[in-house]
Amino acid sequence: MTMSPDARGSGIVPALVTAVFGYSLMQTVVVPALGLLTRELGTTPTWSAWILSAFLLSSAVLTPLLGRMGDLYGRRRVMIGVLAANALGMAGAAAAQNVGQLIAARVVQGAALALVPLSMAILRETLPRERLPSAMGLVSGIVGAGAGAGLVVGGLLADHLSWRFLFVLGALLALISLAMVARWVPGGRPAAAGRLDLVGAALLGLSLVAVLLALTQGPSWGWTSAGVLGLFALGAVLVAVLIAVERVRRDPLIDVAELTDRPMLATHAAALVFGAGSYFFYLALPMFAQQEPGADGTGFGASITVAGLLMLPGMLAIIPAGLALGRISAALGSRWPLAGGFAIFAAGSALLALAHADYWQHLVFYGVVGAGSGLVMGALPKLISDIVPPARTGTANGINNIIRTVGGVVGSQLAAAVVATGGTGPVPGSAFTGLFWLAAAVAVLGVAISPFAVRRGAATVAAQPVSERA
Repeated sequence: MTMSPDARGSGIVPALVTAVFGYSLMQTVVVPALGLLTRELGTTPTWSAWILSAFLLSSAVLTPLLGRMGDLYGRRRVMIGVLAANALGMAGAAAAQNVGQLIAARVVQGAALALVPLSMAILRETLPRERLPSAMGLVSGIVGAGAGAGLVVGGLLADHLSWRFLFVLGALLALISLAMVARWVPGGRPAAAGRLDLVGAALLGLSLVAVLLALTQGPSWGWTSAGVLGLFALGAVLVAVLIAVERVRRDPLIDVAELTDRPMLATHAAALVFGAGSYFFYLALPMFAQQEPGADGTGFGASITVAGLLMLPGMLAIIPAGLALGRISAALGSRWPLAGGFAIFAAGSALLALAHADYWQHLVFYGVVGAGSGLVMGALPKLISDIVPPARTGTANGINNIIRTVGGVVGSQLAAAVVATGGTGPVPGSAFTGLFWLAAAVAVLGVAISPFAVRRGAATVAAQPVSERA
């Protein structure tokens, strides 16, 4: 039976939403189970931390490369390959017998971050312009909602079933997504011509690994240790070499003129800031909820599952906020969703800083943060689609996602440093208050950056490469 174009088109957004949800859920589902994994695999907290770090590093290295492959060889084809690899990685993790095998499986799973930029590129090439902002907002919102759901699902499975069911669930979601993408997403033609820039991909990957290793190992090695300083220096040298190489390549992975273009630079800066602000809450809210109640009003003594449920309303608020992106952009212009999202994020953070001693305050005020997050997450890919030509949509969104990931690493380390001021005992209330104020300050910085992320006449300018613009 041949499917009509309208029938196929009606399934594009559900297929992409399902694929991105599966990735985002599995991004955080292992977090509540790390202690359990440490015990059952007979390993140490240092090695179990690599269950997260390996996934992060793999994502950073593979996402720009896979996004560019989608631009060159077809987004649907590359997405099907990524989903197949993700399913294999999940199956390998479910069958892992030791922490080394599990870490190796998580490296394979890291390729799934590329589903986000590939989805944005597919939406841009298949949907009419009037549907694009809302669809991008929905897919972006699912990234945040899935991450929140992962904390809850991970807690439930860790509390009541084997940790292997975490990855069985991931494999099932990957296979369902694979079937939906194969059926509903049209093939399309490659959006770009040229060859894959393997030299640029290697330099970018190595520089990201150096910087992210320095950020993740800083607390254990010491920020002024030779190893950490050497990794930062190596990252800087590799970035300099990458820029020099990409300037002279005919088909570069990184368009240097694109990165130094003011709207694109501001969009990437906004992603960095947003990633940092988000991770303040990912660390602080579950820690606050699970800590035993103290004399200063800190802590609820909640279980892992309850701590995750407290964050769920904020994560769910991301979806309707993302869906409203199209209407807000049409009514007020392209610059307001990003600035407004950061402003709402700042307001929710300030409210939590002022009052966080009761359950309802976490539920309601983090819900405000979630609404702001939905606008920011939806605005970023829409701004990129207004800046870059269609041939570079996947690559540019991949780089933006990685910059947001780097921001998340920075935010998690800053949050850990603030929490550590309380010593080895319970975290004092002042540390949590400081984190919430820091999140508000970071969001205010995002508001200040937002006006620079919009170009006049973006809809027509995006049709040509940055290097050819006046």
